[in-house]
Amino acid sequence: MLAKLLYKPFGIVLGILAGSLAGRVFDSIWRRVDADHEPPGARTEDASTRQVLAARGIQAATTAVTLAAVDRAGARAFRHVTGFWPGARDKTPRAS
Repeated sequence: MLAKLLYKPFGIVLGILAGSLAGRVFDSIWRRVDADHEPPGARTEDASTRQVLAARGIQAATTAVTLAAVDRAGARAFRHVTGFWPGARDKTPRAS
């Protein structure tokens, strides 16, 4: 319980940094998808529905994966420094 409380401010800072990183990763990916245009928004008149949904799907996936990777790395670093895991432990045995 104490580990979760101590991890909270650390996790908040990591979340902010991960959000910024996710935006840069998405921009990099989008430049490879369509270097000539910015990602269309939902109300971009000239964009097709397919383009809008593709852009938002790529953005959502990029954000989710980046946030999970940064959160996992932060939890591992926290355990390395403190010796405590800041999250829940899976109590079910894993099959080999």
